[in-house]
Amino acid sequence: MRWSSSQSTLFSGLRALRRQHLRTKWRRVETGWFQLCSLPARTTSKPMSAPLKVSWFSTMTEVSHGPAPGNDYPSFIKASLDELEGPYHCWLNRFAKNERLYVGDRIFLVLSARTFDHVILFENIKKIKKRFPHLFIMGLIHSSADTIPLIWLLMAENISFPILLSKKTFPETEKGACYLLFKNFESPVVYHEKDVDLEILFQAIQKLHVLPAGNSKSVSQLSFPSWKQDGITKEHYMCSSLQNLLLNYPGCISADESGNRLFISDCNHHRIIVSDGNGVILDCIGSSPGFEDGDFEFAKLSRPAGSYYHAAEDCLYFVDSENHAIRKADLEARSVHTLYPTSASNKSNGRIWSWIMNNLGLDSTVDSNVEETSDVFDSKTPYLPWHMLKSVDDILFILDRRFQTVWIMDLTSAKIDNILEGSPEILETCRKQIAKKLSLLDCLAYDWFQQQIEYTCSAEGLPHSGLLSSLTTLQNQVFICDTVGHRILKVDQESGVCSNFQFSNFGILGLPYWMTFPLETFYATRNGLSDVQIDHLQSFQLLPGRIHIQVIVDVPQDAELVQPLFEACIWRQARGAATEISVIEDVPGSVDKVGVAQQWYDELDDLASPKPKSEQAVPDDNLNNNLMVEDKKNCVSCNVNTSPGTSEVIVYTVLYLKLKRDPDSQEENPKVHAGRILDIMSSGRNVKMERDLWSEFLSKSKGDLRDLVFMKPLHIRIKLESFDHPKADNERDIILTDSSIQVKVSLN
Repeated sequence: MRWSSSQSTLFSGLRALRRQHLRTKWRRVETGWFQLCSLPARTTSKPMSAPLKVSWFSTMTEVSHGPAPGNDYPSFIKASLDELEGPYHCWLNRFAKNERLYVGDRIFLVLSARTFDHVILFENIKKIKKRFPHLFIMGLIHSSADTIPLIWLLMAENISFPILLSKKTFPETEKGACYLLFKNFESPVVYHEKDVDLEILFQAIQKLHVLPAGNSKSVSQLSFPSWKQDGITKEHYMCSSLQNLLLNYPGCISADESGNRLFISDCNHHRIIVSDGNGVILDCIGSSPGFEDGDFEFAKLSRPAGSYYHAAEDCLYFVDSENHAIRKADLEARSVHTLYPTSASNKSNGRIWSWIMNNLGLDSTVDSNVEETSDVFDSKTPYLPWHMLKSVDDILFILDRRFQTVWIMDLTSAKIDNILEGSPEILETCRKQIAKKLSLLDCLAYDWFQQQIEYTCSAEGLPHSGLLSSLTTLQNQVFICDTVGHRILKVDQESGVCSNFQFSNFGILGLPYWMTFPLETFYATRNGLSDVQIDHLQSFQLLPGRIHIQVIVDVPQDAELVQPLFEACIWRQARGAATEISVIEDVPGSVDKVGVAQQWYDELDDLASPKPKSEQAVPDDNLNNNLMVEDKKNCVSCNVNTSPGTSEVIVYTVLYLKLKRDPDSQEENPKVHAGRILDIMSSGRNVKMERDLWSEFLSKSKGDLRDLVFMKPLHIRIKLESFDHPKADNERDIILTDSSIQVKVSLN
C-alpha cells in the first residue's frame, strides 16, 4: 500500500519518538512516603465495609531493589510467556501467544498476591491504567489459593489485564500483596502493602519514561501501535470465556411501570438492553466500550450500572461506572448525553477524527477518550459510581459499590451539590430509600441470591445492600439480576414462584462489537488482523461473473437455535475482484440492486452485441446450481459479481443457541453442561485449566444451564480465484456466467 506524503510524515515522527523512547534511562525511586490503610480483621467471606484507618510510613524500608534471594519474578514471568499453560503456571485472560509482551524497553507493573480478596486492589489498578493507558499491567497469583473468588473478581470487576497463576511461591508475598515495577525483565522494585499511596507509583512510572536530554514526556502522551495492550481487539482479554453469553454480568436493572419496559445493565457488554415485560428486546443503548455521546447505535459506554427512569421526561438516567460519569438516555430521540462531568458532553464532536485515529492504530477509543478529559474533571466527579437512587424533589443519590461515598445530584441543574463520605453518613442520608428497595427481597427464597451476597459489598447495618441496584418491580413481578448465572430471574409477588426470564427478538442487538470491526482495517500490522480468529476458510476456482454463495451452518446435535438467523446479525463484505450485490427477493423475475453506472454499462453491452439466450449463462458442471437447503434458518446467502483475478468474501454472523434437552435422559450434570457451553462458545480454544475454572464457576449457578442463552459468533472467509472470461464464437465478445457455491460450516 502506498502512503501519502502527510501519512509518511506522521509515521516518521512516530518512529522518531519510538527511537527516542528506546534510549530512555531508568531511574529508581529512592525516597518517598506511602499512605498505608489497615483493614479490620476479616472473619467471614463477605467483603467488609468498615472505615479505613490511615497511617503514614516511610518508603525507605518498604521498597526493595533487585530480586530477593531465591526469588526472581521477572525471570519466571518471562519464561512463562512462551506457553499459555505449563507445569508451573497457567495464564488467565490471555488466549494466544502475544508477541507484544516481548517488545523491548517495556515497562511492567505486576500485582502479586496469594489471593486477591480486596476490591480496592483492583480500584487502584484501574486508577493506574487510567493515568498510564499504555503501561503493561498484569497479575501474579498463587494457584494454591481458592481460585473461585478470583474467577468471580475477574468478571465482577471487569479485569481486562492478564493474570498469571503460579504454582511457585515467592517470599515477598508472605508479607501480603505487593506491586512489582520493572523494565526489560530486570531489577524489579517491590512495593509492599496492599493500599500503597499511588502517587509514589505514579512518580516511579513517570521516571521510567524520562527521555534523554531532560525531555520528559508522560507515557499517556506517547502513543505507539506496538505498545497497545488492547490493540484492535482489546475486549478479547476481558473475561473472554463468558463473553459470548447473551448477558455478561447483568448487574443492575430498573423499570418503566407505565410503559411496561425493563432497563437491564449488561455491564461487561457495555450496553443497556431495553425489553418489555415479556422479554421482547425493544432497543439497545450503547454500541461498544468507550466514552462517546450520540445515537444509541454510536454511543459508547463503559460498564453502565444503576439507572432510574424519569417518566415525565421519558429519559433514563444511569451511571457509566468506569467512565466515572452520569449520563442520560433520551428514549424518544434515541440519544445519549453526558450530564457529569460536563467536559465530556462535547465528546461526539471528535467522532470522525477519533474513528480515523482508531483505525490507523494510533488511538485507543476505550482509554484515550477518558484520558483526554481526566485532567479537567473537578473534585466532585464520581469515581466508579454504581448505585442510583431517586429521592424527593428531583434529587438523585449516586453511591459507589463499597458504600463509602454518596454524590447528591440535582436533576434540575444537573449538578452535584454535595458529597458525603463514610458508611455512617450514607446510612443516615439514604437508609430509607435503601431499605425500601431491599424489602423486595422478602418474596425471594434465600438460596436464589445467596451466591450474590457472598461476593457483593454491603453497607454495615444493612444486610444484602449490595443487591440494591439488582432489583426492580414491574406489573406485580419482581425482577432480580443473577450475576452468577448471567440471567434475569422473575418472581411472582403473590405466589412466590421464581422462573428464568426468557428473551426474544435478538436481532435488535446486531453483531457483537468484539468481532472484527466491520470496516476492515486497511493496513497491515502485527497488532491487527493477525490476532483475529477465522472460524472457517475455504477457497474456490471458477469462472468470472455472478456467483451465488450459500453458507450452511450445522448446529451441534446437543444444541439448538433459540431463534432463526436475523439479517441484522449478518454482515458481508467483498473485496478484490468481487463486488457484493444485494438481492430483493429470491423469486422469479427479481432483479439485482446494482449501481446506476453498472446498469448503464450493462445496457450498452446489450445494445452493442445482443447475446443469444444460450450464451447468457454457462453453468459449470462442477458446481451445484440447484442447491436445496433443508433448514433455511441456518443459511446465509451472498451474491457477488467477480472479474478475472482474486477476491475474498467476508461474512460475519452470530447465532443465539442453548443446549438441547434430551427427553430420554433425566441426567442433569451442571459441570457437563457448563463445559459444553464453554466449548461451543469458544470452539475449544481455551486453556484447559482456565476452561475448568470457568466451568466450575458457571456450574455453581442456580437453575438449569440448559436454559442459558449464549452466542456463537462466526467469522467466515471465502477466497475466490476467477479465470479469464470465456470468449464467444466471434472471438470478440465475452460470455457472462452464473455460478453457485455452497460453503458448509460446522460448529464444534
